[in-house]
Amino acid sequence: MDFSRYEKYDFDTRSAFNMATGYKERSYKNHWHSYGEIILVGPGETNIYSVNQGTYHLVEGDFILAWPMEMHSIVDADRENALIIQFSNAFVNSLFDLQRIMHFYRNLHVICINSHPDLVKELTVIVYKMKDVFFSNQSNRELTCCMLLMEFMKVLDEHREEFAPEMSSDSRDPYEDDVMHRLVLVTDYIKNNLTADDLSQGAMAQMAGISREYFSRIFKNVTGMNYTKWLNMIRLEKATELLANEKMSLTEVAMLSGFQSIPSFNRVFHEDKGMSPGEYRSLFVGNMEK
Repeated sequence: MDFSRYEKYDFDTRSAFNMATGYKERSYKNHWHSYGEIILVGPGETNIYSVNQGTYHLVEGDFILAWPMEMHSIVDADRENALIIQFSNAFVNSLFDLQRIMHFYRNLHVICINSHPDLVKELTVIVYKMKDVFFSNQSNRELTCCMLLMEFMKVLDEHREEFAPEMSSDSRDPYEDDVMHRLVLVTDYIKNNLTADDLSQGAMAQMAGISREYFSRIFKNVTGMNYTKWLNMIRLEKATELLANEKMSLTEVAMLSGFQSIPSFNRVFHEDKGMSPGEYRSLFVGNMEK
């Protein structure tokens, strides 16, 4: 069976999950796409990956996380035995808890076996279950793999204190379902109305029917970041999605993403991606593979 389906660019238009292994080439050029990737690093003395502006020298058993829309490459690594998981951004956005976990770990791109042995052991067991299911002839393999992906994210979330020592389980307020429901409604509203006149924290707190101070606290605890940083991240996600459309000007991309000016758009984009929107667009993986 040919398992080498890595970089199947249109898989997420038909499926929520893909897995691949078995490529002989040791490198893959800098690129980005709308789906996320989790890579279980293979054997060998040299395994070098890059995500955004970071370069990582890894060992067998480490994990690489490249979230949707992030620039990444394989500089020099074993791709024949590495396991590559690809998951649709639409799937992640279908559940608030998955969005929350992804947002909290947005800046986490490496999970090292030497630093987090227990966590890596748990995650590796899940990944090999995915492999067994995905490369089988089960009729419900996609559903099962998505369930295992959710288990992967749940386990990762259960270890969040390892990556944010300043947060403890005691610091997480047991928010009522009603409050969480309001927060979900607000975040959904923002994502669907990025060009609205007022998306300030005060206005969103008022929409949720809670005080600005309480909104600020629960938002930080649930998403792992303050409101302004989260809003810029959502705008950047929208901008990167729009950049895939070559017919749309950079000004249109900025305005439709909710940025009030081109300089503001360029500054926030460069701070996050390390390059201009135009440079980023030129590396869109769909255009590179035509």
